[in-house]
Amino acid sequence: MVTVKKPTPEEIAEMESLPTWGCEASEFKWAYTDKETCLIIKGKVVVTYDGGKVQFGEGDLVTFEKGLKCVWNVIEDVEKYYKFG
Repeated sequence: MVTVKKPTPEEIAEMESLPTWGCEASEFKWAYTDKETCLIIKGKVVVTYDGGKVQFGEGDLVTFEKGLKCVWNVIEDVEKYYKFG
């Protein structure tokens, strides 16, 4: 399951203290061994998984549940703050 929402100012402040990760436009498979929460700094992504498809981009707070197997289609180079657990 993937959840996308607009973050509160408090959530933004918390996420901005975390490490970042970036990726150029590409497509790849991914499996989550832990829950991940990320705040998208820039870019556009479509994630496809068994039972759904979700698109997100700059300013979105995204949560990926532990055990999720999916395909990331990075449409525009992406950068995000992230945390696991």
